[in-house]
Amino acid sequence: MAGRVEGKVAFITGAARGQGRSHAVRLAQEGADIIAVDICEEIPYNAHTGATQADLAETVRQVEALDRRIIAKKADVRDFAALKAAVDEGVAELGRLDIVSANAGVAGTPNRTEDMPEDEWTTMIDINLSGVWHSVKAAIPHIKAGGNGGSIVLTSSEAGIRGYANMAHYVSAKHGLVGMMRTLAMELAPDSIRVNSIHPTQVDTDMIQNQTIYSLFTGKADATKEEFAESSGRVIPLPIPWVESVDISNALLFLSSDEARYITGVPLPVDAGNQLT
Repeated sequence: MAGRVEGKVAFITGAARGQGRSHAVRLAQEGADIIAVDICEEIPYNAHTGATQADLAETVRQVEALDRRIIAKKADVRDFAALKAAVDEGVAELGRLDIVSANAGVAGTPNRTEDMPEDEWTTMIDINLSGVWHSVKAAIPHIKAGGNGGSIVLTSSEAGIRGYANMAHYVSAKHGLVGMMRTLAMELAPDSIRVNSIHPTQVDTDMIQNQTIYSLFTGKADATKEEFAESSGRVIPLPIPWVESVDISNALLFLSSDEARYITGVPLPVDAGNQLT
């Protein structure tokens, strides 16, 4: 089925690479125009390197290659004014807003709860929880103004439905998104705006493909990607070590399409059975 979001406009945070770029491309393949933002900077206490403006430019190139329009801006989800300006400009240019993918987030670094520095905790909550709030806060008035309803999808995590040792800041933020999602689903239902969350297991992006995560999963400071794959695969019932970004994008596409027109308030795992272990 082609054109599942034909004529719609999607706002995507963290769009420079990884899942965010995949979301932009997948929605564009199905007919959407895109408003894309990313911080394009390094972030302290992060296990992986930050995206760059060259990464964001590559997202633009891939979307435009599909003959779709894209407005891309450098913006930090912690800065509501900058985020709102990016959304306002995108809607002014593209004419409407129908879909929100609040995807921007960081993995942080592993640390026991009692040893975690105050600013490391604050950085995580500011990006992975408050940044999502800023994203939807900037977008909701535009979706309401369109009068056509819409879909908001919050990117949570397997860590939003279970605990992980040494990751209290990440787990807390991702659990918080479930409460936000359920509350928004109730508040926005009268406007036919559906709100759901996606809960990926390990996804093959820079967020997991780094030495910090290899060591977290294996307990070895010098663990290899192959050793990480083995450890990761042990917590996933299906015979894979991780899922791909497009798997999450396909779930986002479904939740954003009319196929999911009566699905709201749902935390959807895309985890190859990870929640069963």
